[in-house]
Amino acid sequence: MENSWIPQSGPMPRPKSVEEGREALKGEAFPSPNVSNITFRALEFTAVCPKTGQPDFGEVEISYTPDQKCIESKSLKFYLWSFRDEGAFCETLAARIADDIVYAIDPKRVEVTIYQSPRGGIELKTTAVREK
Repeated sequence: MENSWIPQSGPMPRPKSVEEGREALKGEAFPSPNVSNITFRALEFTAVCPKTGQPDFGEVEISYTPDQKCIESKSLKFYLWSFRDEGAFCETLAARIADDIVYAIDPKRVEVTIYQSPRGGIELKTTAVREK
């Protein structure tokens, strides 16, 4: 699959869907060097509450042990941006992101934690783990 939606330089286009973001993750993956763990932290993650339609803000931490492939950071930004208008509960998002990482690079282990910013005085932290 050609990844023409992620330019080599210049501004990045907005993802059309989460599925497009997922395919970008897979298409832009690169061979793994000899490393034991990689952690990404996205501090400006947004999605939408499926009940109220209000925006949910938070952070996403993705930590994984690569096998044959690694995630390219620009494609991860593109992928996470695709959730901006996606209505989903925090728990669903953690599980979906973990599953999509497995789809894209088939790591030995991945742990995705979402820290949802307080709304109504309640913070939420959700973790999903996938292992071979």
